[in-house]
Amino acid sequence: MSRELLAALGLSLVLTLVLEIGFFFLIGKRNKKDLLLVIMVNVITNPVVVLSYWLAVQYTGWNLVAVKAVLEILAVCTEGIYYKKYGQDFRHPFLFSAGANGFSFGVGVLLQMLI
Repeated sequence: MSRELLAALGLSLVLTLVLEIGFFFLIGKRNKKDLLLVIMVNVITNPVVVLSYWLAVQYTGWNLVAVKAVLEILAVCTEGIYYKKYGQDFRHPFLFSAGANGFSFGVGVLLQMLI
């Protein structure tokens, strides 16, 4: 893997963690085990999404907006399953997952526009 890709993976993960942890607290969640779950789930899903998108950019002619949408939907579903199965205080785990991912994705898009 190139240093550029590793840097992108690291930056994406750090920003995602900061934003999704922020979302967790913003909506009033405080359960420490659920916070740890949010961190662990994102450590699992974020690098897979970012690497899959990078590979699609490098090696396919696919519509990259569609690829990004599919990858985000898969991440929301995967995270929602984890929140439902292992979460202690997620009344609506898939809604939380969609909200957290939408928040971090939206802020990421805004940051890219500003840079």
